[in-house]
Amino acid sequence: MTTLLVIAKEPLPGRVKTRLTPPFTPRQAARLAEAALSDTLHAVAAAPAARRVLVLDGAPGPWLPPGFEVLPQCAGGLDERLADAFAHCSGPALLIGMDTPQVTPELLTVDFAGCDAYFGPAEDGGFWALGLAQPDPALLRGVPMSTPETGAVQRERLLAAGLRVRELPRLRDVDTAADAHAVAALAPHGRFAARLARCTPVAR
Repeated sequence: MTTLLVIAKEPLPGRVKTRLTPPFTPRQAARLAEAALSDTLHAVAAAPAARRVLVLDGAPGPWLPPGFEVLPQCAGGLDERLADAFAHCSGPALLIGMDTPQVTPELLTVDFAGCDAYFGPAEDGGFWALGLAQPDPALLRGVPMSTPETGAVQRERLLAAGLRVRELPRLRDVDTAADAHAVAALAPHGRFAARLARCTPVAR
């Protein structure tokens, strides 16, 4: 069975979702980040998995459901931190971030029979999910992160290694206020949508 990994930051004002400020305050942005992380973790908790691991920059809080191992993120760029997350896995693993609160347990229920990797593209050119039947940190190290080409480079890295890649649906990350409203509309009953509905944008 698969290990499910979530890589995330502790939702503290000024440290998370800074592109939401403005129109939201740093405190509002942090609460939105906490809601997104909580939705993500509960989806992972409801999906079948051998292990559920939160790879965290910071300290866990009351938003963490039971049943998760918590590992600290290593130092370095995002490529190094993602690579290190896979280094803690000895069997099939699927890694996601905290930016897609619309994710469902069904999307996270993957079967590596007939494929070596899963790739979930994001609308901004990155990726929201990466799964490896045999985790190899070298497949991530050196991939330029947070660029419009990140997803294409990562996917090409998988193909160049001779892996059979299966695509997951394209999802939208929550980076901006427009993203937040679009994603909340896709999951209107989630914690993220409820928190967004309570956030009043500050005047510019």
